[in-house]
This record gives sequence, structure tokens and C-alpha cells, in this order.
Amino acid sequence: MPESLRTRLTRYYFNLAPTYWCTGATIEYIAADWREVRVRLPLSLRTRNYVGTLYGGSMYAAVDPIYMLMLIQVLGSDYVVWDKAASIQFKKPGRSTLYAHFCLDQAEIDTIRTALTNAPSIDRLYTVELVDRGGVVHARVEKTIYVRRK
Repeated sequence: MPESLRTRLTRYYFNLAPTYWCTGATIEYIAADWREVRVRLPLSLRTRNYVGTLYGGSMYAAVDPIYMLMLIQVLGSDYVVWDKAASIQFKKPGRSTLYAHFCLDQAEIDTIRTALTNAPSIDRLYTVELVDRGGVVHARVEKTIYVRRK
């Protein structure tokens, strides 16, 4: 699905916001329905650590807010969505640009809405990988997202 004018403007704003800009990452794409987001994290002077590889903090910060923002947009104003917990596993040093691809399918959205008819709140676990151009995994991030109805 292509970007809409609204998601394109959101992407521009987000990439210029100091809290995200400082990560060194760039959001490259936000689908019009917010069910897909792509992020790029280049190896640069801002993201390079003492030994010449990507800072682990930059890797995590690049992907940190994305699933929460996607769920806020997709579920709408009848729901409260918060990051609850996270963990990161470093698999290989980042020696080049890394990419992350986030997806939410309709089955996941339906599962959340159905679960919240029977429970006051739920926690959902999402995993995203930071990969290089060849698809080699350099880091795996697990995010626990808290969701409840208002």
C-alpha cells in the first residue's frame, strides 16, 4: 500500500523531531493504513561507536517507538497503547546500514480487539530484526506492548 499525504507528512515530521533524529535512523516508509513501516539505520559518525560499529543504543532507539505508534494509529482513539517492556539481542556487529521492517496484519488487529472483549487489558509481544542489505540479522528486538480499551 502506498503512503498517503498524511503518513508522508508524519514521516517527515518524525524524522526531523529531535528525539528520533538523534538516533541516527530514518523512517523510510509508512503505509497509508499504518500497518507497515520501514526504518533505515546507517553507519555514520552519529551512530558509530569506539570500535567502528553501530552503537547498540542506536539500534534499539531506531526501532523503539514504532510498534506502539502503529497500534495507536490502527486501533484508534478507543484504545490505550503503551510500551511495557523490551529486550534486545545483538547477533553481529553492525558494520553497514541496517534495516527494520514492521508489519501488522488484520489477524493481529482482530486478535487484539477480540481479546479485549474478554479482558480489561492485554500484553502483546512483537519481534523486529535489524538486518543488513543481504538479510543477515544483526540484532533482534522484542517489544511488549500493553493495550486496553478506554
